[in-house]
Amino acid sequence: MAERKLSFTMDSSGLRERNRPTQADTSEEARKVVVELNAAEESKGDDDKHKKTFGRTPDGIVFTVPQTRDMVSQLLSPTEPKNISDIVVLLVLGLHISILWPFPFATARPILATVFIFWRLCYNVGIGTLLHLQSHQQTLVRWAIKSKIFVDPSTGQNPHSLLYKFVKRELETKIPKDYSFAEAPIEYNTWLVFRRIVDLILMCDFVSYCAFATACGGTPTGERAWMSILRWMGGIALVVFNLWVKLDAHRVVKDFAWYWGDFFYLIDQELTFDGVFEMAPHPMYSVGYAGYYGISLMAASYKVLFISILAHAAQFAFLVWVENPHIERTYNAPPPKRRLSDIDIFTNEDSVYHAGHVNDTPPLASAKQPSPVHNLIGLTNIDLYRTTDSSVIVSQILMFALTVLTPSSSLHRTIFIANAALWRIWYSLGIGYMLNRQSEKKKWTRHFVKYGESTEEAWRQWKGIYHLSMTMCYSSLLAASWKMYSVPTAWTEDMTLLKHILGFGLIALQIWISVSIYESLGEFGWFFGDFFFDQSSKLTYSGIYRFLNNPERILGLAGVWGAALITRSSAILFLAILSHTLSLIFFQFVERPHMQKLYGRSLRQDSGLVRSIKRSLPPPLRQWQDNLDKILSETFDFIEDFLDAARPKLAAGVSNLITDTKDLIHKYPAKISITRLDPDVAGFNAKDYSLSISGSKTSTTRKGNTTANGNASANGNASPSRLLLEYGAPITVSWEAPLHHSRKDWVGLYILADNESREVTKVSSMGRWVATNKGEFDSLNSEIGLVESDLKIPCEDTVDGRKERLNGKVVFEGDKLFWTQGVFEFRYHHNGKHNVMAITPPFEIRLPTFASPNCPSSPSTKDSDARLRSSVEEALLPVVRNCLDRDPEIAPNSTDDGFGGIVRTDPKFARRVVYAIKSMFGIEFAPEVVRADGCVTNLAWRVVGGWKVLTGDG
Repeated sequence: MAERKLSFTMDSSGLRERNRPTQADTSEEARKVVVELNAAEESKGDDDKHKKTFGRTPDGIVFTVPQTRDMVSQLLSPTEPKNISDIVVLLVLGLHISILWPFPFATARPILATVFIFWRLCYNVGIGTLLHLQSHQQTLVRWAIKSKIFVDPSTGQNPHSLLYKFVKRELETKIPKDYSFAEAPIEYNTWLVFRRIVDLILMCDFVSYCAFATACGGTPTGERAWMSILRWMGGIALVVFNLWVKLDAHRVVKDFAWYWGDFFYLIDQELTFDGVFEMAPHPMYSVGYAGYYGISLMAASYKVLFISILAHAAQFAFLVWVENPHIERTYNAPPPKRRLSDIDIFTNEDSVYHAGHVNDTPPLASAKQPSPVHNLIGLTNIDLYRTTDSSVIVSQILMFALTVLTPSSSLHRTIFIANAALWRIWYSLGIGYMLNRQSEKKKWTRHFVKYGESTEEAWRQWKGIYHLSMTMCYSSLLAASWKMYSVPTAWTEDMTLLKHILGFGLIALQIWISVSIYESLGEFGWFFGDFFFDQSSKLTYSGIYRFLNNPERILGLAGVWGAALITRSSAILFLAILSHTLSLIFFQFVERPHMQKLYGRSLRQDSGLVRSIKRSLPPPLRQWQDNLDKILSETFDFIEDFLDAARPKLAAGVSNLITDTKDLIHKYPAKISITRLDPDVAGFNAKDYSLSISGSKTSTTRKGNTTANGNASANGNASPSRLLLEYGAPITVSWEAPLHHSRKDWVGLYILADNESREVTKVSSMGRWVATNKGEFDSLNSEIGLVESDLKIPCEDTVDGRKERLNGKVVFEGDKLFWTQGVFEFRYHHNGKHNVMAITPPFEIRLPTFASPNCPSSPSTKDSDARLRSSVEEALLPVVRNCLDRDPEIAPNSTDDGFGGIVRTDPKFARRVVYAIKSMFGIEFAPEVVRADGCVTNLAWRVVGGWKVLTGDG
């Protein structure tokens, strides 16, 4: 192995000189070599024009990535070489612009709007679909392999010699350096063809938009000259800013990321995401669309504004459903498998020292970290059995009823405004005071400790108070806005329509900011967990905090100002000013001091956005900015010192008031879409096909289920003639077929009762299928599980009289299994259709059921509990291993071995385990419990604890 590595290192060194792709032994070895080569190039200090870049394909081919130019330079620069595809793109663009001349603008508008929508759909839906398929199934590359478009016709394998020459000429014309069409990896050539299609779509999308804006442009009636000048200046400024964003983003990511190159191959190198990437997340899709709104402003057209909003929303959908999932899968690997030392294994003593925890089950929280399960935030976490959730829902229903059923008189409006103001004061000052006391004196926690309760209980109660206060604060503001709003009679006067658009935009911005904050902080940070639990003083800036130090301080209340714009009410404007003022007070006197005390010098002074703006300021303005920051800092320090000095004098009076009033006070797998009937099935006889299955068998009884006395017992019912297999264990399917069988045959797994016909399958396989031969389907999922194909075996009983058949083997495991109990069958299908050639006998997947210990006359002892837990662990371990796909990276090898990191991020594994536990032991857990416990031993504790509670033996 050392010799092979040395040989590859020498080849990779030569790669720098010869520009010839080199095959690595493994993908990981290729990654390391690419990192080393790119680092070596970076250390030379050459400019970008002379610097080489190296990349790798998914199968480990390392190659030199040729330098390419952006599409605008390629198309419009006279110094760049042109080819036929460039001429086609320019002609199509000219055709779009020509629509403006023969038609009046009134006629051209709907035509251009339709054309723009068409190209926008081609962009977000068409390109999005292609990229999604490429990301999950390598579909575009597989198409290239099947069509043999990049194979030299001289080999006799490519019948399309003219197409080959055309594509070769087109690509080599655009890349004169470091590129050979014949030697480049197929992934890279496929990407080059793909980007030519992207060039056409993106250029047509932008040109049709500009043409539509030109047709809609004009000057509003009665607009004054100074207003027109300001409107055009603002529009031009936004367009220039948009241009800078695109250019600066291209400077960082180059053509590789601009054209989604990492969907085809990877470049491993260290990039500095500065400039625009410090200003906003996904700048090309967020602030990178500022130019659309600048053009709308210059056109002074609501039609252009609406179509700009539509295009921007479609781009965000593209980001959410195409790019972000690919980024997560490609660059954010799941955390490694937890070591034994990283998991809290609970013993008998835990039930003594943690008696405050329910059921004597292992505590999920400690003095340093709260329970990570049963969260409050989010619709999926609503639990009506929980007092906080039911209280919030009832209060919202009452607020809604009062808002709708009461009249909108002056008195009622005043009451609703006062109610919203009081809730805001309580939410900022009342909650702020309690957090301040908790930070300095642990007062909230001390109250619950006084009554013998734990920090976990104090945390739960605090979350309930904060959650109820937050929802009432915003629902009361919404109710007040409803009362103050009146439907406009003239939408085009006084910029009424524009105010509504901006208002709803600000509301959407606040929602996005809140979601981003929650994604960055989690439940712990959202509810100020570091005020309650002792954390190591480590501060990281991720998510939205990479760009803003305190996004909630300004943008976090954008929706309140949006409500003021929509209602056009001075009362709501007062609430917006009050809300923002109180929010700043909360941050300055509650959150900021606590952060300084907890994190000290690790607090960042300037956010990414501020750093980027400061770098762009001229030196005089930068000096003025520093002086202003110093004055503001000294002012706030003076106010804090003054309040600290006055606090003892105010404490005596406030304490009496508090004493008098204190009593009032949570990628379906890929599908196959194929035609069901094949007309040539008559040439095949189903008797020449057969299927057989093998797998880990299970029994109807389970040894080791113990009662409270430690005695073994189990129960289960099964058909004696039916094959019983383990839940989640891999199932091997062997098939036999005639020599002339179709290479597009496939085997699917189905629930027995789902198919009425034995000749044609009429239900979808939902991704639970495997091809019999490699390279026949566009879906990469079709080959997952393919073990052997077309092995000749002797046979005496063939219908066609031949003495041989073909044999193959496929394995169904993981997502290709049904993660439920039931009776199933495998079906062999002909030629990529749904004609059935063979069916296995029905087989059953079953989990052993365990009787819960219910012996009140014989109370449990430590020994019996230990035996019971040991039996549960013994039963759970193989099932949990199956649920985790028997993957050595994530599946435990022993009862106290930790689960892999992906179990905490992918919920499917936890869902499999909780289904198994419910079927085996009759106890239902939430998937979050499995992710939090992290090993079989802790799960066994929970099962035994649940039995005790449900049977009254605890």
